Amino acid sequence: MHRIKTTTLFFVLLLIGADYAYAQRPPSPRGEASTQIGEAWIVVDYGRPILRGRTGIFGSGEEYGTTVMGPAPVWRAGANKSTRLHTEVPLMIGGTEVSAGEYSVFVELDQGSWTLILSTHEAKESGRAPGDGLWGSYNYTPDKDVVRAAMTVSEVEFSIDQFTISFFDVTETGGTLAMAWEHTMATIPFTVVQ
Repeated sequence: MHRIKTTTLFFVLLLIGADYAYAQRPPSPRGEASTQIGEAWIVVDYGRPILRGRTGIFGSGEEYGTTVMGPAPVWRAGANKSTRLHTEVPLMIGGTEVSAGEYSVFVELDQGSWTLILSTHEAKESGRAPGDGLWGSYNYTPDKDVVRAAMTVSEVEFSIDQFTISFFDVTETGGTLAMAWEHTMATIPFTVVQ
């Protein structure tokens, strides 16, 4: 009888813990986009905000981008902690060679014209974490930019509820990096430096 009570108590506590953990889910959970070319991996770690009924997330005219950037000078290409790209191989992006390594990813937003930025700014786990890195894109400065390259921006007919970064048209020589949210998709090709 004691064993049944102990087992029952265990499962009740397990369910309460699971319910608590589910309730603590972050509003913009982390996501990962990854691809493998040959033996090498290219991985993007980023926060994935959700529309939650919002429309016109990027805005228009003079206000374009201000909703997602807030007071920061560029967009962190996601939410919360700075978006990070890790590549095990050198890449060519927008005519600039990017060495294998880890970079913060930002986007300069202008209506119909996005610029991808890879930077050597370190990323902090939170806005209050000690150190010199950035949380999001607050205090971003262009002095650590490795590449700034124009992205192709297009409108999609359907609404993408959760911000998504992905790779497509990947071959042994390169592919395309895409960012999509609501009715906007921005892409940029890359090649592997041989």
